Amino acid sequence: MKDPEHVKNIILGLRRGGAGKLQVISDFDMTLTRFGFNGQRCPTSYNIIDNSRVISEEGKKKLKDLLHYYYPIEIDPYRTVEDKLPLMVEWWTKAHNLLSQQKISKSDIAQIVKESDVMLRDHFNILFDKLHQSRVPLFIFSAGVGDVLEEIIRQAGVFYPNVSVVSNYMDFDDSGVLQGFKGPLIHTYNKNNSVLKNTEYFQQLHTRTNILLLGDSMGDLSMADGVADVDNILRVGFLNDRVEDQRGKYIEAYDIVLEKDETLDVANGILHFILTQTQATQPTHP
Repeated sequence: MKDPEHVKNIILGLRRGGAGKLQVISDFDMTLTRFGFNGQRCPTSYNIIDNSRVISEEGKKKLKDLLHYYYPIEIDPYRTVEDKLPLMVEWWTKAHNLLSQQKISKSDIAQIVKESDVMLRDHFNILFDKLHQSRVPLFIFSAGVGDVLEEIIRQAGVFYPNVSVVSNYMDFDDSGVLQGFKGPLIHTYNKNNSVLKNTEYFQQLHTRTNILLLGDSMGDLSMADGVADVDNILRVGFLNDRVEDQRGKYIEAYDIVLEKDETLDVANGILHFILTQTQATQPTHP
């Protein structure tokens, strides 16, 4: 934390508002899911498809080449977002085009997820259960694949009615074969109002002016831009990769930075503190 006192004040503000004022806005890949396990990288929602049996060997090689070229650019702390933007659009577009040539069936998705090494972060169930019980909306804003992401949380048994997802969704033809992706394209650096055509989501929640934001990249910081009036926002960032290079930037941008933390314990602890008091009629003063 750059400023622990500031963090404490935000958390107290969130607590005073309680469950009725709170909403959680979160990234998915490498934020709600683990970055690694036993020294091995865990897959993102795209990796799950890229590595699966439904992709040809040639397709796998091409997708891997794209990853090796564009991923270092995505996380390069010395390049500006403006510089990265067209390159991210290029990467996602090429990957979507490659995937669309692979004859992926809608009926394959559940099995692909089941066979993958994806893991939600430790104690994810506490987070999802607590938000569901407290009727706090969870908005997942992901540059991954919506169909895969939804299947992951469905198989984990936590796709509750309070969970909403905005992501890149597959477009299947009448026979259930992938023919493309539905627009608009969401990549790491446009997770903001430009793709939230359906900001009625935030309009419906206009009384929920307190936000807990969870992310793992600089692009995730704009995920709450669709919220009109923000009273308190706490930004929690997972710093997963190139920790030494990126630490300075993350500490400037996020209120709390978690290095190599594969759990959701910090978010759960904060939520417990915010939501435990909501039955109290009087706000508690520190």
